[in-house]
Amino acid sequence: MLAAVLKLYSIDSVAAKVDPKKGKKGECMDIPISETLSIVSIGRDEAWLQEQIWNNPSLIGLGDLEAMVREKSVSSGGRLDILLKNPDDDTMYEVEVQLGATDPSHIISTIEYWDLVRKKWPQRQHFAVLIAEQITSRFFNVIQLMSTTIPIIAIQANIVKTGDTIGLHFTKILDVYEEPDDDMVQATVDENFWLNKHPDMVRAIKHVKAFAEDIYGKTELRFNKQGIAIIQESYVVMKAVLRANSIFMIFKHGGKPGLSDAIIAVLAQKAISCDTNKLVVKAKINSEQVQSLKETFVAIAQINNHWWAS
Repeated sequence: MLAAVLKLYSIDSVAAKVDPKKGKKGECMDIPISETLSIVSIGRDEAWLQEQIWNNPSLIGLGDLEAMVREKSVSSGGRLDILLKNPDDDTMYEVEVQLGATDPSHIISTIEYWDLVRKKWPQRQHFAVLIAEQITSRFFNVIQLMSTTIPIIAIQANIVKTGDTIGLHFTKILDVYEEPDDDMVQATVDENFWLNKHPDMVRAIKHVKAFAEDIYGKTELRFNKQGIAIIQESYVVMKAVLRANSIFMIFKHGGKPGLSDAIIAVLAQKAISCDTNKLVVKAKINSEQVQSLKETFVAIAQINNHWWAS
Protein backbone atom coordinates (compact mmCIF):
# COMPACT_ATOMS: atom_id res chain seq x y z
CA MET A 1 0.00 0.00 0.00
CA LEU A 2 1.07 3.52 -0.72
CA ALA A 3 0.36 4.62 2.84
CA ALA A 4 2.82 2.05 4.10
CA VAL A 5 5.75 3.47 2.18
CA LEU A 6 4.90 7.18 2.08
CA LYS A 7 6.98 9.01 4.62
CA LEU A 8 8.63 12.41 5.07
CA TYR A 9 12.36 12.61 4.69
CA SER A 10 15.13 14.94 3.67
CA ILE A 11 16.94 14.31 0.40
CA ASP A 12 20.11 14.19 2.52
CA SER A 13 18.95 10.85 3.88
CA VAL A 14 19.57 9.30 0.46
CA ALA A 15 23.20 10.34 0.50
CA ALA A 16 23.59 8.95 4.00
CA LYS A 17 22.99 5.44 2.68
CA VAL A 18 26.09 5.57 0.49
CA ASP A 19 29.10 3.63 1.78
CA PRO A 20 32.12 5.97 1.39
CA LYS A 21 34.42 2.93 1.35
CA LYS A 22 32.93 1.81 -1.96
CA GLY A 23 33.38 3.53 -5.25
CA LYS A 24 37.10 3.15 -5.91
CA LYS A 25 38.37 4.42 -9.20
CA GLY A 26 36.74 2.49 -11.99
CA GLU A 27 34.01 1.04 -9.76
CA CYS A 28 30.36 2.04 -9.71
CA MET A 29 29.12 3.34 -6.35
CA ASP A 30 25.81 1.94 -5.14
CA ILE A 31 23.96 5.26 -5.16
CA PRO A 32 20.15 5.07 -5.36
CA ILE A 33 18.71 6.89 -8.34
CA SER A 34 15.64 8.97 -7.50
CA GLU A 35 12.86 10.35 -9.66
CA THR A 36 10.45 13.21 -9.10
CA LEU A 37 6.73 12.49 -9.23
CA SER A 38 3.70 14.74 -9.14
CA ILE A 39 1.56 14.73 -6.03
CA VAL A 40 -1.52 13.83 -8.08
CA SER A 41 0.27 10.81 -9.57
CA ILE A 42 0.48 9.17 -6.11
CA GLY A 43 -3.18 9.75 -5.39
CA ARG A 44 -2.81 12.81 -3.20
CA ASP A 45 -4.19 16.34 -3.60
CA GLU A 46 -3.62 19.91 -2.37
CA ALA A 47 -5.53 19.27 0.84
CA TRP A 48 -3.10 16.46 1.65
CA LEU A 49 -0.11 18.74 1.03
CA GLN A 50 -1.63 21.38 3.30
CA GLU A 51 -2.16 18.72 5.96
CA GLN A 52 1.53 17.74 5.93
CA ILE A 53 2.60 21.36 6.40
CA TRP A 54 -0.06 22.00 9.05
CA ASN A 55 0.97 18.95 11.08
CA ASN A 56 4.70 19.63 10.82
CA PRO A 57 5.51 23.25 9.81
CA SER A 58 9.27 22.70 10.24
CA LEU A 59 9.21 20.59 7.06
CA ILE A 60 9.26 23.69 4.84
CA GLY A 61 12.64 24.79 6.20
CA LEU A 62 11.74 28.12 7.84
CA GLY A 63 12.49 27.09 11.41
CA ASP A 64 10.47 25.69 14.29
CA LEU A 65 7.18 27.38 13.47
CA GLU A 66 3.73 27.02 15.03
CA ALA A 67 0.55 26.46 13.02
CA MET A 68 -2.05 29.13 13.84
CA VAL A 69 -4.99 28.85 11.44
CA ARG A 70 -5.87 26.95 8.26
CA GLU A 71 -8.28 27.84 5.44
CA LYS A 72 -8.97 31.16 7.14
CA SER A 73 -11.55 33.39 5.44
CA VAL A 74 -10.22 36.90 4.77
CA SER A 75 -11.97 40.17 4.00
CA SER A 76 -11.25 39.89 0.27
CA GLY A 77 -13.49 36.83 0.10
CA GLY A 78 -10.67 34.33 -0.37
CA ARG A 79 -9.18 31.80 2.05
CA LEU A 80 -5.67 31.90 3.46
CA ASP A 81 -4.34 28.34 3.23
CA ILE A 82 -2.12 28.37 6.33
CA LEU A 83 -0.91 30.98 8.82
CA LEU A 84 2.30 30.08 10.67
CA LYS A 85 4.11 31.90 13.47
CA ASN A 86 7.60 31.93 14.94
CA PRO A 87 7.00 31.62 18.71
CA ASP A 88 10.31 33.35 19.52
CA ASP A 89 9.60 36.72 17.90
CA ASP A 90 5.98 36.43 16.62
CA THR A 91 7.06 36.69 12.97
CA MET A 92 4.14 35.49 10.83
CA TYR A 93 4.17 33.53 7.57
CA GLU A 94 1.16 33.74 5.26
CA VAL A 95 1.32 30.51 3.25
CA GLU A 96 -0.37 29.83 -0.10
CA VAL A 97 -0.21 26.23 -1.36
CA GLN A 98 -0.80 25.00 -4.90
CA LEU A 99 -0.20 21.88 -6.97
CA GLY A 100 1.56 22.06 -10.31
CA ALA A 101 3.42 25.10 -11.59
CA THR A 102 3.09 28.63 -10.26
CA ASP A 103 0.43 30.74 -11.93
CA PRO A 104 -0.61 34.41 -11.74
CA SER A 105 -3.70 33.85 -9.58
CA HIS A 106 -1.76 32.10 -6.80
CA ILE A 107 1.00 34.71 -6.83
CA ILE A 108 -1.60 37.47 -6.53
CA SER A 109 -3.39 35.58 -3.72
CA THR A 110 -0.10 35.11 -1.86
CA ILE A 111 0.59 38.84 -1.87
CA GLU A 112 -3.04 39.76 -1.10
CA TYR A 113 -3.22 37.50 1.97
CA TRP A 114 0.15 38.75 3.20
CA ASP A 115 -1.04 42.35 2.91
CA LEU A 116 -4.35 41.71 4.68
CA VAL A 117 -2.80 39.84 7.62
CA ARG A 118 0.02 42.36 8.12
CA LYS A 119 -2.58 45.12 8.36
CA LYS A 120 -4.30 43.17 11.11
CA TRP A 121 -1.03 42.71 13.07
CA PRO A 122 1.08 45.73 11.98
CA GLN A 123 3.60 45.41 14.83
CA ARG A 124 4.77 41.99 13.65
CA GLN A 125 7.06 41.04 10.80
CA HIS A 126 5.30 39.18 7.98
CA PHE A 127 6.48 36.98 5.11
CA ALA A 128 4.44 35.84 2.13
CA VAL A 129 5.16 32.19 1.33
CA LEU A 130 4.22 30.49 -1.95
CA ILE A 131 4.58 26.70 -2.06
CA ALA A 132 4.18 24.94 -5.41
CA GLU A 133 5.41 21.82 -7.15
CA GLN A 134 7.20 23.86 -9.78
CA ILE A 135 8.48 27.44 -9.63
CA THR A 136 8.63 28.24 -13.35
CA SER A 137 11.33 30.47 -14.80
CA ARG A 138 8.79 33.08 -15.90
CA PHE A 139 7.20 33.46 -12.49
CA PHE A 140 10.50 33.00 -10.69
CA ASN A 141 11.60 36.24 -12.36
CA VAL A 142 8.36 37.95 -11.29
CA ILE A 143 8.69 36.74 -7.70
CA GLN A 144 12.35 37.75 -7.58
CA LEU A 145 11.46 41.24 -8.80
CA MET A 146 8.78 41.61 -6.11
CA SER A 147 11.04 40.24 -3.38
CA THR A 148 13.02 43.48 -3.32
CA THR A 149 9.96 45.27 -1.91
CA ILE A 150 7.74 42.44 -0.65
CA PRO A 151 9.17 39.78 1.69
CA ILE A 152 8.15 36.76 -0.36
CA ILE A 153 9.55 33.24 -0.08
CA ALA A 154 9.13 30.63 -2.81
CA ILE A 155 9.30 26.94 -1.85
CA GLN A 156 9.10 23.94 -4.16
CA ALA A 157 7.33 20.78 -2.91
CA ASN A 158 8.17 17.51 -4.62
CA ILE A 159 7.46 13.83 -4.28
CA VAL A 160 10.76 12.00 -4.61
CA LYS A 161 10.83 8.26 -5.27
CA THR A 162 13.98 6.29 -4.46
CA GLY A 163 13.61 2.57 -4.96
CA ASP A 164 10.43 1.56 -3.16
CA THR A 165 10.44 4.60 -0.90
CA ILE A 166 8.35 7.68 -1.65
CA GLY A 167 9.03 10.89 0.25
CA LEU A 168 7.89 14.49 0.36
CA HIS A 169 10.71 17.01 -0.01
CA PHE A 170 10.69 20.84 0.24
CA THR A 171 13.30 23.11 -1.34
CA LYS A 172 13.52 26.84 -0.64
CA ILE A 173 13.93 28.41 -4.09
CA LEU A 174 13.84 32.09 -3.22
CA ASP A 175 14.28 34.05 0.02
CA VAL A 176 16.23 37.20 -0.76
CA TYR A 177 14.24 39.99 0.86
CA GLU A 178 16.39 42.57 2.60
CA GLU A 179 15.21 45.49 4.64
CA PRO A 180 16.06 48.76 2.91
CA ASP A 181 19.19 50.56 4.06
CA ASP A 182 18.59 53.72 6.06
CA ASP A 183 20.25 55.85 3.38
CA MET A 184 17.61 54.60 0.90
CA VAL A 185 14.60 55.37 3.11
CA GLN A 186 12.90 58.75 2.78
CA ALA A 187 10.52 58.48 5.77
CA THR A 188 12.84 60.09 8.32
CA VAL A 189 11.60 60.99 11.80
CA ASP A 190 13.07 62.70 14.84
CA GLU A 191 14.27 61.18 18.10
CA ASN A 192 10.95 61.90 19.81
CA PHE A 193 9.22 59.46 17.44
CA TRP A 194 11.22 56.57 18.92
CA LEU A 195 11.22 57.94 22.47
CA ASN A 196 7.44 57.77 22.37
CA LYS A 197 7.33 54.41 20.60
CA HIS A 198 10.13 52.50 22.35
CA PRO A 199 12.43 54.49 24.66
CA ASP A 200 14.43 51.38 25.58
CA MET A 201 15.58 51.03 21.98
CA VAL A 202 16.77 54.64 21.95
CA ARG A 203 18.78 54.11 25.14
CA ALA A 204 20.18 50.84 23.80
CA ILE A 205 21.42 52.26 20.49
CA LYS A 206 22.96 55.26 22.27
CA HIS A 207 24.94 52.90 24.50
CA VAL A 208 26.10 50.93 21.46
CA LYS A 209 27.11 54.15 19.68
CA ALA A 210 29.17 55.23 22.69
CA PHE A 211 30.85 51.80 22.95
CA ALA A 212 31.84 51.80 19.28
CA GLU A 213 33.02 55.40 18.84
CA ASP A 214 36.59 54.59 19.89
CA ILE A 215 36.68 52.33 16.84
CA TYR A 216 34.41 54.14 14.39
CA GLY A 217 35.47 57.67 15.27
CA LYS A 218 32.80 60.34 14.93
CA THR A 219 29.37 58.87 14.24
CA GLU A 220 25.78 60.08 14.26
CA LEU A 221 22.35 58.54 14.78
CA ARG A 222 19.83 58.58 11.98
CA PHE A 223 16.17 58.06 12.87
CA ASN A 224 13.52 56.80 10.48
CA LYS A 225 10.35 54.73 10.71
CA GLN A 226 12.30 51.53 10.12
CA GLY A 227 14.67 52.01 13.06
CA ILE A 228 17.73 53.88 14.31
CA ALA A 229 21.04 53.63 12.49
CA ILE A 230 24.61 54.44 13.50
CA ILE A 231 26.18 56.32 10.59
CA GLN A 232 29.92 56.37 9.90
CA GLU A 233 30.97 58.69 7.09
CA SER A 234 27.46 58.49 5.55
CA TYR A 235 27.40 54.65 5.70
CA VAL A 236 25.25 52.51 7.97
CA VAL A 237 27.43 50.33 10.21
CA MET A 238 24.88 49.21 12.80
CA LYS A 239 21.19 49.80 13.32
CA ALA A 240 18.42 48.86 15.73
CA VAL A 241 14.98 47.81 14.49
CA LEU A 242 11.83 46.76 16.31
CA ARG A 243 10.08 43.48 15.53
CA ALA A 244 7.15 42.22 17.62
CA ASN A 245 8.21 44.61 20.39
CA SER A 246 11.70 43.06 20.45
CA ILE A 247 14.92 44.87 19.60
CA PHE A 248 17.09 43.50 16.83
CA MET A 249 20.57 44.81 16.08
CA ILE A 250 21.68 44.72 12.46
CA PHE A 251 25.41 44.71 11.75
CA LYS A 252 26.45 45.68 8.24
CA HIS A 253 29.28 43.79 6.51
CA GLY A 254 28.44 44.48 2.87
CA GLY A 255 29.26 40.96 1.76
CA LYS A 256 32.98 41.38 2.32
CA PRO A 257 34.68 37.96 2.64
CA GLY A 258 35.07 36.77 6.22
CA LEU A 259 33.25 39.64 7.92
CA SER A 260 29.94 37.83 8.34
CA ASP A 261 31.56 34.73 9.87
CA ALA A 262 33.65 36.90 12.21
CA ILE A 263 30.58 38.78 13.48
CA ILE A 264 28.66 35.53 14.00
CA ALA A 265 31.61 34.10 15.96
CA VAL A 266 31.66 37.12 18.29
CA LEU A 267 27.92 36.81 18.94
CA ALA A 268 28.29 33.07 19.54
CA GLN A 269 30.70 33.75 22.40
CA LYS A 270 27.75 35.29 24.27
CA ALA A 271 25.31 32.62 23.03
CA ILE A 272 23.46 35.22 20.95
CA SER A 273 21.66 33.60 18.02
CA CYS A 274 21.53 35.48 14.74
CA ASP A 275 20.49 35.40 11.10
CA THR A 276 22.62 36.49 8.18
CA ASN A 277 22.27 37.34 4.53
CA LYS A 278 24.65 38.62 1.89
CA LEU A 279 24.87 42.11 3.44
CA VAL A 280 24.08 42.01 7.17
CA VAL A 281 23.94 39.96 10.37
CA LYS A 282 20.81 40.40 12.50
CA ALA A 283 20.60 39.45 16.19
CA LYS A 284 17.90 39.82 18.85
CA ILE A 285 19.25 41.85 21.76
CA ASN A 286 17.74 42.32 25.21
CA SER A 287 17.90 46.04 26.00
CA GLU A 288 18.68 45.26 29.64
CA GLN A 289 21.81 43.36 28.58
CA VAL A 290 23.27 46.01 26.28
CA GLN A 291 25.61 47.56 28.84
CA SER A 292 27.02 44.14 29.75
CA LEU A 293 27.77 43.49 26.06
CA LYS A 294 30.22 46.37 25.60
CA GLU A 295 33.09 44.08 24.59
CA THR A 296 30.84 42.35 22.07
CA PHE A 297 29.85 45.58 20.34
CA VAL A 298 33.43 46.85 20.35
CA ALA A 299 34.61 43.59 18.78
CA ILE A 300 31.97 43.84 16.05
CA ALA A 301 32.92 47.48 15.43
CA GLN A 302 36.51 46.37 14.94
CA ILE A 303 35.31 43.85 12.36
CA ASN A 304 33.01 46.03 10.27
CA ASN A 305 34.85 49.36 10.69
CA HIS A 306 34.86 51.02 7.25
CA TRP A 307 33.33 47.84 5.80
CA TRP A 308 32.79 49.58 2.45
CA ALA A 309 36.51 50.33 1.97
CA SER A 310 38.50 48.11 -0.39
